[in-house]
Amino acid sequence: MTFKSFMNIALEQARAAADRGEVPVGAVIVQGDQVVAAAGNRTRELNDPTAHAEILALRAACAEVGSERLPDHDLYVTLEPCAMCAAALSAARIRRIYYGAADPKSGGVAHGARVFTHPQAHHAPEVYDGIAGQEAADLLKAFFAARRDPKA
Repeated sequence: MTFKSFMNIALEQARAAADRGEVPVGAVIVQGDQVVAAAGNRTRELNDPTAHAEILALRAACAEVGSERLPDHDLYVTLEPCAMCAAALSAARIRRIYYGAADPKSGGVAHGARVFTHPQAHHAPEVYDGIAGQEAADLLKAFFAARRDPKA
C-alpha cells in the first residue's frame, strides 16, 4: 500500500480559515482514501473557543459515520493539536494523526501537556509530524505578521 497524504486538503482549509480572519489551521479526517470530514478554525465566527479545526472535523466525521468512535480513521492537521483537541482525538480513538507545524507554545502532543503519554489517555494514536510542516508554519507566520503589521 502506498502512503497518500491529505495534507493538501488540510492546507486548503487553513487558507480558507485565514480568509475568514481565523487562525489558519485546517483538518481533514479520512478513512482509507476517502475524505470523511474537513474543517478550518471557526472560533471567532462561531464565538466558540472549542471550534478548532480538529474538533469541527471530528464532530462532522462522527456524525457522518454515526458513532462517537473513529478507530479506523486518520487525521491530517496543519498544526500540532492542542491539549483539548488531543484529548478529544484520544476519546474518539482516532487511529493516526499526521500534523504539519509543531506548536511549542500551545501543542498538546509533542509539547506541553503531551496528552497521549498520560495514563488517563483513553487511547494513544500513532503520531507523525512534519508533514508539509514548513508550508503550514509559513502560513501561520504570514497570518500573524499581517496582524501585527497590516502593510506586510
